[in-house]
Amino acid sequence: MKELKIIYRDDHLVVVIKPGGLLSVPGRGPENSDCVSSRLQAKIPEMITQPAVHRLDMYTSGLMVYAVSKEIHRALSIQFQEQQVDKKYTALLEGCLQEVSGEIRLPFRVDLDNRPIQILDYQHGKMGITLWRKMDEKNGITRVEFTPMTGRTHQLRVHAAHAKGLGIPIIGDSFYGSGRDGDEMMLHAHQLSFTHPIIGEKLYFKNDPDF
Repeated sequence: MKELKIIYRDDHLVVVIKPGGLLSVPGRGPENSDCVSSRLQAKIPEMITQPAVHRLDMYTSGLMVYAVSKEIHRALSIQFQEQQVDKKYTALLEGCLQEVSGEIRLPFRVDLDNRPIQILDYQHGKMGITLWRKMDEKNGITRVEFTPMTGRTHQLRVHAAHAKGLGIPIIGDSFYGSGRDGDEMMLHAHQLSFTHPIIGEKLYFKNDPDF
């Protein structure tokens, strides 16, 4: 069983490090009931039914915040919607980048014939914006830091892999790269910062990936 680490907890919210391979919220069917939400609810009986304020893809690891009450969930959700939350990700890409930093702006939508794959659509897609910078390069593998300015489905994975983005997929990505289903994907949410709805103070969390 993938270990879920709680790194901050009070009466209002919980911050965890989600391992790759664990769902953020329950999937369809009883076989997909194990997730961060269900594990936290088992530890915190007073936690609401749907405590997730945001999500990470199943094979993405890293920092997440969950709400204990509806009021906190609402307050945190507003921060995410209004882009008041600072999120940064580390990724390893399947190749070399010439540029050192930049911004990606591409509109995507779900492929209705191949869900949940996202496809480029300038007419009907929702704009995804990602800032990125090259951290290092070794043995044909590039380490980058992503700062998503929007929260579209598979945004970082698509922006990395698509020819109009970086053109180099994330290692282990089974949708947009050469990874296979079940592979560990080299994408980790290493920084998360938001304002505590009750205390009013800025909380800052950092967790470096193990890759």
